[in-house]
Amino acid sequence: MPSWVTWRQRPFPDANLLLLHGRRPALVDSGFVGHAEETADWAEAHTHAGRIDLVVNTHWHSDHVGGNALLQARGAAVAAGAPEAEAVSRRDPGCCSAEYLDQPVAPYTVDMALDDGQVLRLGDADWEVVRTPGHTPGHLALWQPDERLLVVGDALSDYDVGWVNLALDGPGMAVTALDSLRRMADLAPRVVLPSHGPIPADPASAFAAALRRGQRLVDDPDGAVWYGARRVFAFALMIREGIPADEVEPYLHARAWLTDAARLLGRTPEELAAELVETMLRGGSIVLRDGRVHAAAEHTPVAARSLRVPFPREWPAAVSTD
Repeated sequence: MPSWVTWRQRPFPDANLLLLHGRRPALVDSGFVGHAEETADWAEAHTHAGRIDLVVNTHWHSDHVGGNALLQARGAAVAAGAPEAEAVSRRDPGCCSAEYLDQPVAPYTVDMALDDGQVLRLGDADWEVVRTPGHTPGHLALWQPDERLLVVGDALSDYDVGWVNLALDGPGMAVTALDSLRRMADLAPRVVLPSHGPIPADPASAFAAALRRGQRLVDDPDGAVWYGARRVFAFALMIREGIPADEVEPYLHARAWLTDAARLLGRTPEELAAELVETMLRGGSIVLRDGRVHAAAEHTPVAARSLRVPFPREWPAAVSTD
């Protein structure tokens, strides 16, 4: 990669970090709220100016926007895709899907709404905004045509594609996500920069695999619902350092995302919760240890106190940047 790019891979619950050096130091995504101070300190320590001018969010999930508030308090502006930027500005209760997914996000504002095709100066290079809805309706990628670098957010990784929320975003969202993958593949990037996992060694092969996986989400809507449920539940376990075994199913029964998944699958929430726990334990993606159910995947511990932030319906009014 060019010398003006610093990339850092991080385990869940944080997204990877991409730092773009130059006269306008920029950070793409800001990790989970529980590690906001670590994110901000690392980013500022790795810039020549000792500051971040702009944070660009690929989308608004908690593992991508958790450091926004702290970085704004230190002087950075925040840019995000127009649909999500507008909802954050309005303080919609559904912002970041935070309450829906039970994933805390500290209150932040968006200073710049980004539209498809917009050219954005990050560091000392021009990047093009590419709308890539699917994982969320406002998801975006960033394309640097001179170096053929493509920031893909959660649209794909070396091992996976982003889950889609058919309950909130409609049954056609899997098709939309697949169309976004095709649009990105057509750019023929030299380097793909994902939000999770390593940089793929072979971008063409990574896209070929992602397109096959994306097609499966289209062809098997029930499978897409299950896939999302497994991902959301595992994340809940990661950020809480597990949940006591006797509290797991009551926790799931109270979740809006599980109720929606159960409806789409023709089950009761109680049936789906029991089946979800059983199948994930059997498959090894979650484990029972010392009376608690834990996510098996590598992840960084989160201090419980850092989760005590209000949901968006209780965020203070956004301050106008006009």
